Amino acid sequence: MNNNIFPCLWYDEDAKESAEFYCKIFDGKVTADTPVVMNIELFGQKLMLLNGGPQFKKNASVSFMVICETENEVQNYWDQLSDGGLVLMPLDSYSWSKKYGWVQDKYGVTWQIFLGEKASDQKIIPTLMFIHQNNGKAIEAMELYTKTFPNSRIGNILRYGDGSEGHPAPEPPENIQHAHFEIDGYSLFCMDNSYDHQFDFNEAISMVVMTDNQEQTDLYWNALTADGGRESMCGWLKDKFGFSWQIVPKRLIQLMSDSDQEKAQKVVQAMMKMQKISIEDLEKAYHS
Repeated sequence: MNNNIFPCLWYDEDAKESAEFYCKIFDGKVTADTPVVMNIELFGQKLMLLNGGPQFKKNASVSFMVICETENEVQNYWDQLSDGGLVLMPLDSYSWSKKYGWVQDKYGVTWQIFLGEKASDQKIIPTLMFIHQNNGKAIEAMELYTKTFPNSRIGNILRYGDGSEGHPAPEPPENIQHAHFEIDGYSLFCMDNSYDHQFDFNEAISMVVMTDNQEQTDLYWNALTADGGRESMCGWLKDKFGFSWQIVPKRLIQLMSDSDQEKAQKVVQAMMKMQKISIEDLEKAYHS
């Protein structure tokens, strides 16, 4: 499994509490514990929890599908995640799963608990919902992402018009009801949705991509900011669909974690001024 690509969840001071909550539910472990960043591992998958402040609120435009093997497993996760949370679709039997429910937990993270077959060895799969001006663009997004990253592919695609069982009336038949794709071996799902939700993609849930060198950093940055994407600060960007990515050279993490506090601090200060991360400029700051 590729742990160079992982989701980042934005918190307002409750990242640690949330990290402990998920580790308890999914039998995970905390791998980094700092005031700003908590890293956790659930089923061998990395998630980053960031105490970023009150600016961004997590919402259901990005949810996490948990693929379960037994009804008991579904029930167990459901009971804990729905405690103090908000049920978006009740736990029930649906055409696509004998036992399924969609819930927003008390920390604002949205989970789809699903009894079914795994499409890969990944148990938790981020699911992107293309809504409003992006509705109908799930296929275009999958094409962009799989073209940008190596070892990528588009897997099964279910369109609303296919067999139309449980087909919601307003959805155009060619739109994606559910699709699986992989970027550099990391699985994601996506869907189109015509409903006028009161939310959309924002910085509260982003994908982090750790890069090996400047060439890779530039390649991903340029591909994802093209055609109406937007550069932001500190390695953050938004692609043309408004979805947020963090393109982070591994060298940045090494330099920032240097035992020489003063040098590490210089690197952080240099990074804070950058949009796309320049490894050469980080090295200069480190040696200054």
